[in-house]
Amino acid sequence: MKLPELPDLPVRPALGEIVETLADRGVAVLVAPPGTGKTTLVPLALAAETEGRVVVAEPRRLAARAAAARMAALLGEKVGETVGYSVRGDRKVGRGTRIEVVTSGLLVRRLQSDPELAGVGTVVLDECHERHLDADLLLALLLDARSGLRPDLRVLATSATVAADRLAQLLGAGDATEQAPMDSPGSMSAPEQGGRLAMSSEAFSVSAHSSSQARVTHGPSPERGVVRSSAAGFAPVLEVRGRTYPVDVRYLPALPRERVEAQVARATRAALADTDGDVLVFLPGVGEINRTAGLLRDLGVDVVPLHGRLGGAAQDTALRPGSRRRVVLSTAVAESSLTVPGVRAVVDSGLARVPRIDHRRGLSGLATVRVSSAVAEQRAGRAGREAPGSAWRCWPEYEHQTLPAYPEPEIRTAELTRLALELACWGTPDGSGLAWWDAPPEGGLAAGRAVLRALGALDNTDRITPRGRAMSALGLHPRLARALLDGAAHVGARAAAEMVVLMDDDSLASGVDAAAALRALRAERPPRWTKEVQRLVELVAANDLPSGSPTAGESAAGRTGRPGSAGHPADVAALMIALAHPERLARRRANGSAYLMAGGTAVTLPPGSGLAAAEWLAVAVADRDPGRAEGRIRLAAIVDEDLAREAAPGLVTRAEEVHWESGDVVARRVERLGSIVLSEKVLREPDTQLLEQAVREGLRSEGLDLLRWDDDARGLRRRLDFLHRTLGAPWPAVDDDTLLADLDRWLGPELATARRRSDLARIDAGTALRRLLPWPEAARLDDLAPERLEVPSGSRVRLDYSADPPVLAVKVQEIFGWTDPPTLADGRSPILLHLLSPAQRPVAVTADLPSFWKNGWPQVRADLRGRYPKHAWPEDPTTITAHRGTARRAQNR
Repeated sequence: MKLPELPDLPVRPALGEIVETLADRGVAVLVAPPGTGKTTLVPLALAAETEGRVVVAEPRRLAARAAAARMAALLGEKVGETVGYSVRGDRKVGRGTRIEVVTSGLLVRRLQSDPELAGVGTVVLDECHERHLDADLLLALLLDARSGLRPDLRVLATSATVAADRLAQLLGAGDATEQAPMDSPGSMSAPEQGGRLAMSSEAFSVSAHSSSQARVTHGPSPERGVVRSSAAGFAPVLEVRGRTYPVDVRYLPALPRERVEAQVARATRAALADTDGDVLVFLPGVGEINRTAGLLRDLGVDVVPLHGRLGGAAQDTALRPGSRRRVVLSTAVAESSLTVPGVRAVVDSGLARVPRIDHRRGLSGLATVRVSSAVAEQRAGRAGREAPGSAWRCWPEYEHQTLPAYPEPEIRTAELTRLALELACWGTPDGSGLAWWDAPPEGGLAAGRAVLRALGALDNTDRITPRGRAMSALGLHPRLARALLDGAAHVGARAAAEMVVLMDDDSLASGVDAAAALRALRAERPPRWTKEVQRLVELVAANDLPSGSPTAGESAAGRTGRPGSAGHPADVAALMIALAHPERLARRRANGSAYLMAGGTAVTLPPGSGLAAAEWLAVAVADRDPGRAEGRIRLAAIVDEDLAREAAPGLVTRAEEVHWESGDVVARRVERLGSIVLSEKVLREPDTQLLEQAVREGLRSEGLDLLRWDDDARGLRRRLDFLHRTLGAPWPAVDDDTLLADLDRWLGPELATARRRSDLARIDAGTALRRLLPWPEAARLDDLAPERLEVPSGSRVRLDYSADPPVLAVKVQEIFGWTDPPTLADGRSPILLHLLSPAQRPVAVTADLPSFWKNGWPQVRADLRGRYPKHAWPEDPTTITAHRGTARRAQNR
């Protein structure tokens, strides 16, 4: 294969060394910023100088088609000749194809069917820094294949960021041909900590502007070139410096209560006014793109969308120069793997949509998150690809420092059922034995295997079943694959495929009603939907894929018409969603404003959904905004209870339930579908053990106040608590947590006969507490912590042990003559005296009575003489006999 004159891109001078290094070592990492030509020129050079087909794995279908088209154009050929591509539902390759661009997910499935990758000499893993789940899995499987079946397979991993240490280590671990670094012009030894030589591709300088539009100026890059580094145990790292122009970065915070679309539209107008050329706008998703486009009408420019769900022609339009000025509204697809020509300004919303799983609520899908600092730099750099440019960031400058450094790898946050299926097909269900960039979380992987067992894809030992292999071959999420296989038997392959494609891409629906969306698709027959439906129909027909047991029952087939017929859209939508997501069958709650899904999560319908009157729904797509307890339904169909029962028989349970509920024991026979109550009846003679457990549940949830606590019981508890705090063991702790943790020790006999709240209210807590008294120490309870204390007047006054130290509240006349009050707990605790007037009002508090008589009493006496003149108030109370009444003849009056 002979190459034509290649464009003068930064990677071109390094092509020879890249090819040579890969030929010598078999593995390498190429670090190069966007726009250097690594995606298009490197595969061409590899194909010209090496044997075998070169397969380039891209993270997205759009990028795969665009890269193939660009390389074919450089060769002066059509796509499908020397350069072709293969993505799900679309393939253009020929007998003479030397370079094939594929998606990472497609190459994973190809590896599953052909682990040797027959005929392939080199695999290029492009844009590894994006850390997509399929790309991480592909890297692990390729390394495993290379360590066994294909040690001669050459693997080149490319990254737009310099954080390539771990990548070089992974590739180097399996490099059997490891050598010392070659001496070459410009080569340098690697740092001791690894095989990466960190070189900045941009320089920065900061200039001050107003707080609303602070700017950071990106200076020109250093002279472009290639830097090579390597170290023992690491793959060689080749770094190509980019050619960029200065980018003036401005920060444009949101106004109060301003939606992101309005903020982005405001920034876009500023970019159009302040710059020449096209404006590239980054938004998180298709919905935001459409709403922003509506705000940018009548500007005299072309507003062009760019995202992965567009048809090929529409995508090509965004990637070609226009006849007049353009605003390109793009998702993350334009960050690194695509080049949009003519861009002089970038508007960055600062948001991205990434896969997330909410394990607690059972919701998985795409979540909107803040971008990382690395992604923000890549986006801004798009403005300086061809000439000096400007970038507007839609967040305050001070927030930029709080951004995460790099994107969170999908493997840490996404739902892992599909990954678990691929690992099982590879023969390692738990992923052990594979070399991972980041190993999948054990909990998420275990949850995925549990789903696969429920779908029949794995057996009880987590080995792949024939049904599981059939599901994997479809290239769908396992839940959708299950719906296609089982649904085809009831509604026919085409009707099942039509609904599966809609569930796989809910952007095809204009509203929440799945049946209405299916009717519209059948009427309009958009090419993207039609093509994918046909692909699935052919797969089912050609492979005679096995369905599972008729989980929806024969009556479910009757609902949707004869097996093999198209079926009514409402029935098809209901059955197919129920088959794919039985845990998302939902029933209206009593208040009528929300639905409870079988999985236990509450969800609500958006206004105007057209489904508000439904008692039951099958929810295909739901998500949850941060901070909200309830999920939001995005796509659903109306079902009824009969279909819900038939579609999810494994979730239907019948049990006798005895619980503490709404303040008392409730006993009933309940039939449930997951968390949804289908029916319930009062249970007349519940099991005694269940009753006792419910009573205990009530005590733990509502507390010990359910028991009868008279003054003696409360006093005993406080005395025991005082002795435990003061003396420790063997005096028991009697706080709520301790008592509730060991109910049998002190309340067992009473609980054995209690059946309801009223029984608890009759239990004498004091009698039960006395079971905790330690013997023989209990004989001294009244000595160590007496309930009452005799004072000099002869009265026996109750001590308050709720305070620390205990309090004795007594009339001051009743302790006349007392110079040294007693102590408690063998002298370890004093008594705090609350001295009262004849009217029981406090006049003084003291723990040092002798000091009080000497220093505090004169003032208190003067006050008491004025208030209570009929009582005796001696100057020296220590010499007077205590009394209870007025004591008119008391001395020293």
